[in-house]
Amino acid sequence: MDGLHILYRTFPGRLLLKILATPALSKLCGLFLDSPPSVFLIKPFIRKNKIKLDDYQTDGIHTFNEFFRRKIKEGKRQFDMSPSILCAPCDGLLSAWHIDTTGGTVIPVKQSLYTVASLLQDKALADLYKGGICLVFRLCVDNYHRFCYADGGKKGRNVFIPGQLHTVRPVALESLPVFTTNSREYTVIESPTFGKIIQMEVGAMLVGRIVNLEGEGLAVRGKEKGYFEYGGSTVILLVGADRLSLRPDIEENSRQGIETSIRMGERVGSLQH
Repeated sequence: MDGLHILYRTFPGRLLLKILATPALSKLCGLFLDSPPSVFLIKPFIRKNKIKLDDYQTDGIHTFNEFFRRKIKEGKRQFDMSPSILCAPCDGLLSAWHIDTTGGTVIPVKQSLYTVASLLQDKALADLYKGGICLVFRLCVDNYHRFCYADGGKKGRNVFIPGQLHTVRPVALESLPVFTTNSREYTVIESPTFGKIIQMEVGAMLVGRIVNLEGEGLAVRGKEKGYFEYGGSTVILLVGADRLSLRPDIEENSRQGIETSIRMGERVGSLQH
């Protein structure tokens, strides 16, 4: 039994989990990972996670967090700018869930049920997504941890919802409604093509910060929106009903409870006709 299974599936583990999932511990870890002594962690991290550095800019890195939020080289993530295509705003493992038309419940195959209202803590806004689609991009530690705008349009303010910081790996998702428990931040983007879409970033265990680079204003399709610091994390997109036709393999994989590996800028679906 590995460490996460012990934490989430045993009584002693759950007691320890109450400490590990607190934002205070995450902030403390973040302070160390922002400091020059943390640089010794970089090489073992690269080896353990088999990170290929060819795609990344690695000059001028002096702390672990500077490495973790490293930038990609120009041209390594091509973003389809066709307005009828919805692209991934980040690297990760993608699951797509249909939101029911009555209670707004997101119904995964093997994970905890949750409602869009509990995710947003705003029932009126959540009602706009009944019958729509919830796209969940789960970033692993070896992924590129910067994210961009999935589409352009008028952008609302960034809404931060405080919470705990559980891991977003499946062992936790099967045990807890992680996305409605963890700290998260979202904004509404008024896309001319896909209507009001919500883009949300969800923190995870030992993620000290979700950093959004811009406030209320104008979102530019494919432009960098922000980044995560250390740990796994998640980006969620909500699209309203009758707007998005999913890529068939993503639809089928999600139906079977299988995540689809995807990169920033890759097509996930297109305008529904």
